[in-house]
Amino acid sequence: MASDQTFVIVGASLAGAKAAETLRTEGFDGRVVLIGEEPQRPYERPLLSKDYLRGEKPAATLHVHDEGFYAGSGIELMTGTHVESVHPDAHEIALPGGRRMPYTRLLLSTGATPKVLSPSQLPGADLSGVLYLRVMGDSDALRAAITSASRVIIIGAGWIGSEVAASARQLGAEVTIVAPDALPLEKVLGPEVGAVYRDLHTEHGVDLALSTSIEAIVGNEAAEGVRTAGGKIIEGDLVVVGIGASPRDELARDAGLKIDNGIAVDEYLATSAPDIFAAGDVAATWNTRYNTRIRLEHWANALNQGPAAARNMLGQQAAYEKLPYFYSDQYDLGIEYNGYATDWDRVVLRGDPARREFLAFWLKDGHVLAGMNANIWDQSDAIKTLVRGAATVNPDRLADPSVPLADLGDTV
Repeated sequence: MASDQTFVIVGASLAGAKAAETLRTEGFDGRVVLIGEEPQRPYERPLLSKDYLRGEKPAATLHVHDEGFYAGSGIELMTGTHVESVHPDAHEIALPGGRRMPYTRLLLSTGATPKVLSPSQLPGADLSGVLYLRVMGDSDALRAAITSASRVIIIGAGWIGSEVAASARQLGAEVTIVAPDALPLEKVLGPEVGAVYRDLHTEHGVDLALSTSIEAIVGNEAAEGVRTAGGKIIEGDLVVVGIGASPRDELARDAGLKIDNGIAVDEYLATSAPDIFAAGDVAATWNTRYNTRIRLEHWANALNQGPAAARNMLGQQAAYEKLPYFYSDQYDLGIEYNGYATDWDRVVLRGDPARREFLAFWLKDGHVLAGMNANIWDQSDAIKTLVRGAATVNPDRLADPSVPLADLGDTV
C-alpha cells in the first residue's frame, strides 16, 4: 500500500504487537504507530499468574519482541501514552495535550480490565491489601505481598483465582479460595471437570470456602480477612480479587461504535465504523462456525486475531476462523481446551481423572462442541478434528481409550 498512509494501533498488547509485525511482513511500507499505556514494550500476560508471579521467569521472557524490533521494523512504539478519544469522521485520535494524530486505518486492541469491587458493592473493598492482577506491575506487587502474607484469600474460583491460588501455594503461602460457585471453574467446565480442580487444590493444601458469599472485607486500615454472608470471619492479610474482566471498550463506545459485550466486529474484525478494526480481548467477534458473537480473553485469541486484523486492514478480506483455544497450568496439571461450549447436555471423560491424565468432551445433541486434554499431549489435533466435524459421536466409544479418536467422527 502507499507509503503516505498511516496505520495506528491503540493498545500495545500481544494482539497489537502481532498486528504491527504482520503489517510489515505483509509488505506495508507506510507509517505504523503502536500506542500503549504501560511503560513496557508489549508483553504476553499468561505467565503473570504463573511462572512470572512465582519469580521463576524474568520479565525479559514475557516480551513479544526483542527490544530493537520496533525501531528496526520502522514501527513507532509510543509507551506510557493514553489515547483520549477516537474521531471516526475525521479519521483522527486525540492524544494528551490537545495533540491529534490522523490515521488511514485504526486498530483497537485495548484488551480488558479486571472487574473491580467498590466499597458500595463490598464494604472494605478499598482497604490496603486488596489486590487485582492484570499487568506486570500487579504481578510484581502480588508476588511481594504473597511472600509476606500470613494467609492469602482469593475471591473467585475462575481461571485467575485458581492460577493465583496455585502459585501462592507454590510460594509457600496459606491460601483460602472463597467463591459462590460449588466447584472451581464450574461455570466454564461443568461439575465433572470442576471436581478435578477441587480435588487438585485440596490435595495441595488450599482451603476451599465454596458455595459461599462474602458480605464484607474486614479490617481497619488494611485487610484482615473477609466476613461471609453467614457471619463467619475468614482471616487473611492479603485479599486477591479475581471475579472476571470487562472489555476496555470506552474509546469505541464514546466514538459511537457498536458495542456488544465488547467492540462488535464482523468475521473480518471490522467495526461498525469505516477503517476501524478491533482484535483481542476487547473484540466481540462474529463467529461463522457458531453463528454468534464471541469475545474471548485468552492468549491464543490475541495471538491470532492481531495478524488477522492486520491483513484485513490491508484489504485482504480474510475471515477469522480460528478454533477457540486456551490453556492453563496449575501445579502439575496442564490442560489445553479447543472449541467453544457454553451450553451442553453431556460431558464425557476419557482416561483417568483421578491421576489427572484424561480427555474431556462437551457434547450437545451428540456433537462435540469442545474438547480438553489434561496432561495428555498427543491428542490435541484429533480433538480439533472432532470439534470441527459435523458428525455425531457415540458417547460410550468416545469414553473408551481403546477406540482411536480418529474413528469416532462417522458413527452414532
